[in-house]
Amino acid sequence: MLRACLGLNYHGRMEELPGAFGSSASLALRLGQTVFSTASLLFMCLDVDFYGYTAFCYLVTVMGLVIPWSITLLVVDAYSVFIKCLPLQRRLVMIVFLGDMILSYLSLAAACSTASVTDLLLDADRSYCPAKLCGRYQLSAAMAFLSWFLSSASCLFNFWLFPSL
Repeated sequence: MLRACLGLNYHGRMEELPGAFGSSASLALRLGQTVFSTASLLFMCLDVDFYGYTAFCYLVTVMGLVIPWSITLLVVDAYSVFIKCLPLQRRLVMIVFLGDMILSYLSLAAACSTASVTDLLLDADRSYCPAKLCGRYQLSAAMAFLSWFLSSASCLFNFWLFPSL
């Protein structure tokens, strides 16, 4: 237990996998996920008419799932970084990996669908989507893509950590 708390491997050396669960890089990834997914949700919800398109509703739903997941893991990573004692268990890392993987796929789908519908609305006619409104939709999709990128990076880092446990 002491080895796991100190982050020592069986040879007595410190294991520091960048971006892995419980590290300062993971804390930065979670903070970025939280900021970008919150920004995506806010930019989409600034307009009352977002519910008129299924892709926009899907983005709001997915970002509504990503935000609590990211905040929860942000708190756990902050605890691990500042208290310096979080035993990494195989089951815990597997849950984090699977959650990141699922939310990463959902975020990518939501960002792609939002970007494509916004592009379609801009190409169809300006009457469907005024420039200011579509600009917010595009910004929301961009924030969702950034959130997806950080989520997939976190997923890959935790996948890399998993065999060493």
